[in-house]
Amino acid sequence: MEEKYIVDRFEENYAVIETKEKKMINVNKKDLPKDIKSGDVLVKKDGKYKILKEETKKRTNYIKKLTNDLWE
Repeated sequence: MEEKYIVDRFEENYAVIETKEKKMINVNKKDLPKDIKSGDVLVKKDGKYKILKEETKKRTNYIKKLTNDLWE
């Protein structure tokens, strides 16, 4: 099973990425897809990071639902 990562934020030339162990690692932006953004779910395969678009969409919708539920 491939390990998934979540893009937390960007700092200068690096993306701060959260691992499943809740550790933060810095990855050079040049090693990531050009269209990367905060909140994206990534997987590393064959030494390259790939955005899991469907997984990112599901995660974004889940977070929106949790936020909306707080205000209802």
